[in-house]
Amino acid sequence: MWRNTEFSRRLGLAAPIIQGPFGNGMSTVDLVVAVAEAGALGSFGVHHLAADAIRDVGAQIRSRTQRPFALNLWIPLGDADDPQMTDRQFVTYRELLRPYFEELRVPLPSRPERFAPRYAEQLEAVLEVRPAVFSFVFGVPSHDVIERCRSAGIATLGTATTPSEAKLLETSGVDMIVATGFEAGGHRASFLKPAEECLTGTLALVPQVVDAVRVPVIAAGGIADGRGIAAALMLGAQGVQIGTAFLACDESAADSLYRERLLNSEPTQTALTKSFTGRLARGLRNQFMDDMARHESALAPYPVQRWLTAHLKSAASKAGRSDLVAMWSGQSAPLLRHRKASQLVEALITQTTAAVARFS
Repeated sequence: MWRNTEFSRRLGLAAPIIQGPFGNGMSTVDLVVAVAEAGALGSFGVHHLAADAIRDVGAQIRSRTQRPFALNLWIPLGDADDPQMTDRQFVTYRELLRPYFEELRVPLPSRPERFAPRYAEQLEAVLEVRPAVFSFVFGVPSHDVIERCRSAGIATLGTATTPSEAKLLETSGVDMIVATGFEAGGHRASFLKPAEECLTGTLALVPQVVDAVRVPVIAAGGIADGRGIAAALMLGAQGVQIGTAFLACDESAADSLYRERLLNSEPTQTALTKSFTGRLARGLRNQFMDDMARHESALAPYPVQRWLTAHLKSAASKAGRSDLVAMWSGQSAPLLRHRKASQLVEALITQTTAAVARFS
């Protein structure tokens, strides 16, 4: 039975399906709970939240479901936890975006004390919550953190974009690995080499990672229906992680315009860009992406660029300016059909069972 894998058995899931964790404030408790209650693994991206907010999210989820769930953090890459730059550099980065602030009538922000919450404090909050799964991107937690998770009964789930990254994750003691192809929406989670050098597709990446490690491998990128799940399982994956299809559901924090764009997109409408955060990510192509493509070398690094564009997001959304906000999306968006998370999980299980039967 395709639903009975090492991954699904360990977590007691009805099906080996993970709802991808969304950054940029797109995750919600409603979505995590709906997915968990349907028998899959709900995930909440907490990298933008301070420690107290992470504890609150964990408490809210636990008050509504007894099923397992995952919390996701970004491992600091380079000086991302505390970017080193002069005030002059900050002003230069901000000036590049001045026309958009003026167009939206948003005041230019002053430099903050910090551009993002402290990773160490976030990590302690995640460990206090004790989710069934601690998932992470952009690297590997310290050995001490891995051991603390193991002692607390928390499964660790790392993300790899190459076989070399997968090997390092396994050697470091990570329990399970997401192998994410370049078709995936959102950020490329590469950490050993620049993301631009790690653009292998899911169909090629998954079997390479499966051959390289012994821990369970979860396939991600370009999967939105049962055919994709069946294909991933045939390649040796123990489960799948699906993001864009769940992002289009009513339970996510995507607004109605965003969801409609996802549900009515064309195959060629996504592109890779650094324009919104300073890191390479795939989203629905728009004016801001095209404008910033001419200035990519002058963009602020992550998380400074993300902090700057976040100041534009609210005003742009209120003005209906989808051409100025990030709308992360994978290449599978044209396959989307469902607006409710529970119905999506049910459909994925039904479709996969039918696809596996055809292969058999």
